[in-house]
Amino acid sequence: MSEITRAVPVARPKPIQAVPLRHPWRNLLAFALIFLLLAFIIDAAQREAYDWPAFALYLFDVRVIQAAGVTLALTFLAMIGAVVVGIVLAVMRETDNPVLRAIAWGVIWFFRGTPVYVQLVFWGLLSSIYQTINLGLPFMEPWLVLETADVIPLFWIAVLGLALNEAAYMAEIVRAGLLSIDPGQTEAASALGMGWWLTMRKVVIPQAMRVIIPPTGNEVISMLKTTSLVTAVPFSWDLYTRTRDISAATLNPIPLLLVASVWYLFFTSIMMIGQSRLEKHFSRGQLGHGATPKRRRRQDRADRAPVVLASPETVAAPSGAGAPEGAGLSDVAGMPEGDRR
Repeated sequence: MSEITRAVPVARPKPIQAVPLRHPWRNLLAFALIFLLLAFIIDAAQREAYDWPAFALYLFDVRVIQAAGVTLALTFLAMIGAVVVGIVLAVMRETDNPVLRAIAWGVIWFFRGTPVYVQLVFWGLLSSIYQTINLGLPFMEPWLVLETADVIPLFWIAVLGLALNEAAYMAEIVRAGLLSIDPGQTEAASALGMGWWLTMRKVVIPQAMRVIIPPTGNEVISMLKTTSLVTAVPFSWDLYTRTRDISAATLNPIPLLLVASVWYLFFTSIMMIGQSRLEKHFSRGQLGHGATPKRRRRQDRADRAPVVLASPETVAAPSGAGAPEGAGLSDVAGMPEGDRR
C-alpha cells in the first residue's frame, strides 16, 4: 500500500527584529558641540565688553523700536515692488517679441551685475543729476517745475533702489517657476476650454508656487538685511543706522550691535515660520512633500516594517509526520481558517 500523504499546518515565520545601527562617534560629536555652545554662552555672560546692562537698556528703546518698524516697511514695500516688476520682466523674457526680450534681459543684466550699494549711492544722487522735474510738452516751456528733492523723499528713493535691484532676481525666480510646469498642463487646460487667466490661476500658478516660494522666502530675508545699506542713499532711519548713531553718541558700539542683531533675528524667525507655512500650503497633494520630519520618520518606519509573506495553508507530508492518523485532505480543508494556519 502506497504511503499516504497528509496536509499539515505550517507555523507562521517570526518577523525580523531590526536593530538600529549605533553611531557612537556622531553622538560624541553632538555632546562636544553642546559643550562648546554652553561654554561660549557662559563666557559671553561674563564678558564686560558686551555690556549686558546697556543691551537690556536699549533693546526696547523707543528709537530702536521705531527704526525696526521703518526697516520692516522698507522690506515689504521693496519686496512688493520687486515682485511686481519681476513678474513683468519674467513675462517679457518669455514673450515672442525680440525687443521686449532684449529690454528685459538688459535690465536684469544691469541690476544683477552691479553692487546694490553702488546702485543705492546712485539713487541718492538722483536729485543732483535731475535737480528739477518738468511737466509739459516737449520743446515747449514747462507747465510745472518741481524740485526733485521735494517730490521724492529719501524713504521712497531707498524703496525704489532696493526694489529695482531685487526685481532682477525675482524675475529669474518667477521664470524658473513658470518653466517648471510641463507644457502638457496648459494644453490640457486649453482642451478643457479654460482661458488664459483661468489656466494661470487654477493650473500654472499653484504648481509654480512650489518652486517660487522657497527662493522668494530667502530673498525676503535677504532684503531685510539689505536694508542696512540704505545709509548710502543716505537714509538714516533704518534699524542698523539708528543703532549705529546711538552707539556713536554713547561710545559703546558692541551692545548696540547686539540689539540690532536681536531685532534682525526676531524678524527673520517670524519670516521663516511664515515661509514654512506657505510651503506646506502649496505642497498639499504633492507626494513626499509637506510632511514634517517626524511624520516622515514614522512613515519610513512603517515602510520598513517586516512583511510576512503568506505561506501555503497546507503542504504534503508523509503519514505520521504530525497529522492525526486518518486525517486526509478533506479533513484539513474542513478545518477553521485559524486552525489551518
